[in-house]
Parts: sequence; C-alpha cells; structure tokens
Amino acid sequence: MAKKLTFALSFKRDYQKLPKAIQQKLEKQLYFLAQNPKHPSLRIHRLGDSGLYWEFCIDRFYRGVFRIGEEGFELLFAGTHKLIDRWKD
Repeated sequence: MAKKLTFALSFKRDYQKLPKAIQQKLEKQLYFLAQNPKHPSLRIHRLGDSGLYWEFCIDRFYRGVFRIGEEGFELLFAGTHKLIDRWKD
C-alpha cells in the first residue's frame, strides 16, 4: 500500500528553487518513497541523533528530508547535500 506524502511549506519553496532537471528527479524519487520506501536509489538514513528526521537521495548532489508521521511521510526540505548537512537537529 502506498504511503501518503504531505509537503511542508518549506519543501514547496525548496522545490520551486530547484533546477527543472532536479525537480524531475525529485518527482521520481517521491514516487519511489510513496510506493517502495526501501527502493535502493533512495538510500534512506536517519539524520542526527534524535532519529526524528530522515534523508533520502534525489541524486548525487541533492537530498530530501522528511519525518515519519502516523499517516505517511511529511516532506520538509530539499536541496544540495551541502545545504542539508548544515541543517541537522
């Protein structure tokens, strides 16, 4: 069964700032996240020590951050690996 994806305002803003080619890659990865969170291209792992936030790969240089909710995944941020590394709980 597919997971529900919800999008924080911050994620929507980040998405608009991404290059079109990265937006397309992100859309593909979001499909995998919803349908099969264990898909190998996502390379999901925890961020920080709290275990509340998770990261997935968009491509070699871009990442997305989400948290797991009761009904699915809440997407919080998307950006370069360098930007995401600066944001940690």
